[in-house]
Amino acid sequence: MGEERADQDVGVDLAAVAGLLADRTRAAFCLALLDGRAWTASELARHAGVARSTATSHLHLLVDGGLLAEERHGRHRYLRVADHRVLELIESLAALAPRQTVRPRSLSASGRQQALARARLCYDHLAGAVSLTVTDAMVERGLLRWGPDPGLTHEGAAWLTELGIAVPSGSRRPLVRACLDWTERRPHLAGAVGAALCDHALTTGWLVRIGTTRALTVTPAGRRAWHDHLGPRP
Repeated sequence: MGEERADQDVGVDLAAVAGLLADRTRAAFCLALLDGRAWTASELARHAGVARSTATSHLHLLVDGGLLAEERHGRHRYLRVADHRVLELIESLAALAPRQTVRPRSLSASGRQQALARARLCYDHLAGAVSLTVTDAMVERGLLRWGPDPGLTHEGAAWLTELGIAVPSGSRRPLVRACLDWTERRPHLAGAVGAALCDHALTTGWLVRIGTTRALTVTPAGRRAWHDHLGPRP
């Protein structure tokens, strides 16, 4: 009886959070929202292939459970990931989840899968094979301290300044965080530095979105810039 009530004894209902993500529809919503955008309920319903009423019911649970936050603009209601703690939780679970072989239903679907694996937005930072290339290059150049206690080196701070990248200060968010990439199964750069670098790459046109998905592509200008500043060509 004591073991059965262990969660109550410590005041943490872990099962409640796990239960929110145990449903495939709700999990699909959370994975879609890793692109950093706010989605409408209708958009999420179409993405998951469920009815609008079904999506609304699931979204109420996710908002009430603290995983998603709701924003209203006029008559429109938008959903987004509640905060970075939730983002990290979803990323970690995605990396630990069993891999499933998904057969593309068309040539375009196959192309989308490959594009996502190569480069994509992970909320507000870069993920995929390109992200690993950038992270490895920064470590090799001594810009990042990698390992159990990752961080930005003095050389790394100077490098960001040279590029004109300002990292917000005063936030409780860590400057550097290792985020386990769920397609590459290796950690890539996240945290405030990862977000600032990704924002700079999008603003300067080194990276551009592919349609309305979270897949990204490296532009010719981006390939030259990465090579000039880091050495490799993603």
